[in-house]
Amino acid sequence: MAAEVRERVIGLETEYGISCTLDGRRSVPTEDVARRMFRDVIAWGRSSNVFLENGARLYLDVGSHPEYATPECADALEAVVHERAGDHIVADLAARTEASLAEDGLRGRVRVFRNNTDFSGNSYGSHENYLVERRGPLQPLVDALLPFLVTRQVFAGAGKVLRTARGAVYVLSQRAEHIWEGVSSATTRSRPVVNSRDEPHADIDRFRRLHVIVGDSNMSDLATWLRVATCELVIRLVEEGGDLDVPALDSPTRAIREVSRDLSGRGAVRLRDGRDVPALEVQAHYLAAVERFLAERHSDDAAAAHVVTEWRRVLEALDRDPRALERELDWVAKLRLIEALQERDGLALDDARVAMLDLAYHEVAPVTGLHPRLVRSGRMMSLVDEAAVDRAMAEPPRTRAALRGRFLRAARAAGRDVTVDWVHLKLNGEVQRTVMCKDPLIWEDERVDRLIEEMVATPV
Repeated sequence: MAAEVRERVIGLETEYGISCTLDGRRSVPTEDVARRMFRDVIAWGRSSNVFLENGARLYLDVGSHPEYATPECADALEAVVHERAGDHIVADLAARTEASLAEDGLRGRVRVFRNNTDFSGNSYGSHENYLVERRGPLQPLVDALLPFLVTRQVFAGAGKVLRTARGAVYVLSQRAEHIWEGVSSATTRSRPVVNSRDEPHADIDRFRRLHVIVGDSNMSDLATWLRVATCELVIRLVEEGGDLDVPALDSPTRAIREVSRDLSGRGAVRLRDGRDVPALEVQAHYLAAVERFLAERHSDDAAAAHVVTEWRRVLEALDRDPRALERELDWVAKLRLIEALQERDGLALDDARVAMLDLAYHEVAPVTGLHPRLVRSGRMMSLVDEAAVDRAMAEPPRTRAALRGRFLRAARAAGRDVTVDWVHLKLNGEVQRTVMCKDPLIWEDERVDRLIEEMVATPV
């Protein structure tokens, strides 16, 4: 049975930074902490790359970064909930690791950060994935999205103290300084805004995966939701041939840095036709185009109308006074915290204590993390409640993830050996059985039901 009609699925991938420190100094090498974090995972999954019963993927990435890829989600808000579930899952791993280290006489606090840079200048990502129909080459869609993706950091930037040859400055985005191309198949060597590798994790004749790797890791629910929801609307507009009149950038890589370093949003972005346009004006151009498009073709879409309303509200507030958004946007909230610390203790922006606050903002521990404490005290808003996050740690969305979750749950209950990836559900044994789930929008499948029945009925 097909799920209710949905235009696409969305997924987020988050790479986490980790550390183990005692009295402010590293007490256990990061590589050792990461291996120990995944020791229990390897014990039950026989790998440091596993799928979970909520449909998500958890693995240890290059550079000792735990990575959590959400299951296929039906909309932006569901993606926010499942990304938060990933925070809790990785934080639980960290807590168990800290206890394990203590049992072995190794003291230290294990911390997990949802951010994008470390003190050595390395960058790690927060990637977005959007299911799109395969309609000709990818480049026209990317060209239409580039100015939007480069300028959306005015509301979706996580904020960062950046050290330059001329001293420390506060910038909007953690990723901007690490982007070197508009589009390419690379992800680390020469990071692009959009990764063009054709790997849909679906029926390759029907679908393509738009892999956006330019985004910051947002702690703010609103920033994450708005960054994904607005991007989905722009994709929809382009797919359906809406009137956009894309303002092509002269150099996306230069523009992304210029936007990041101008907190007013009014810094000039050079267009290919020679005009200089403020980032906020570029965003306003996309907003107006989406509003026209919805009025003409989707006037009854209440969810899209809500996205547009919030998009406009945030852009207008940024234009008037960004401080009005200090409970909602990461870069504003973090800047206000840093300014308060500087004023209280008389610190320069390049002081080590400022750097530690910059990092602490991104700690995901539900009890001790700075951002979770700000939410509990009412100093930062939240779009989802903890009960929804707790459910998402165990329950998949009603997308293909539901098939994967049911299959894994049945296999573990029956003690059966299985192999799973985004598309394949494989029952191992003397006679192997595999079901390919090539449509990410389908959440019920009789073939999977039969495979589960066979698995349960057949003795180990």
